[in-house]
Amino acid sequence: MKFKNALLVRRSPHRAAGFTLIEILLVIVVILMLAGAMVVFVLPQQKGAEKNTTKLMLAQVATALDTYRLNLGHYPNEQEGGLDALSKKPTFENERMGEKWQGPYLKPGTALDDPWGNKLRYELVAAGGDGDAANASALPYKLFSVGPDGQPDTDDDIKHGANAASAENTGN
Repeated sequence: MKFKNALLVRRSPHRAAGFTLIEILLVIVVILMLAGAMVVFVLPQQKGAEKNTTKLMLAQVATALDTYRLNLGHYPNEQEGGLDALSKKPTFENERMGEKWQGPYLKPGTALDDPWGNKLRYELVAAGGDGDAANASALPYKLFSVGPDGQPDTDDDIKHGANAASAENTGN
């Protein structure tokens, strides 16, 4: 009798395990909808994140420039290597100036590139300038990124300091 019941169990039809075509298509549609939502909502946020990252990087470099000035009495010039003087000790003609350098002023491995692969720009401003009141509180240097287009002096440039505040107030 046991043998007869075993045969009956084997012969009983059962449904094969697996997914139907409709179930698979439904999963694909849901995945495509999620991917579409990501493109619509996440990618625009990336542009804002890149600009915020650049602003934070400019603030970090500005702090390093200020520390350099406190130690040596001036901001780095082209002969000292510009922004590279924050990472590597420049060659000074005066040994006493070399002793004042307490760097590196940036963390080792800090890249001086913006998120779009462009080098940060640093330019010393000539003392005196044109003498207007707006420049009285301005920094003695310009520190900026050329932005996503890679071209200087365009609306997408990201600036640090008084220049950045005036650019934001004028809508640039």
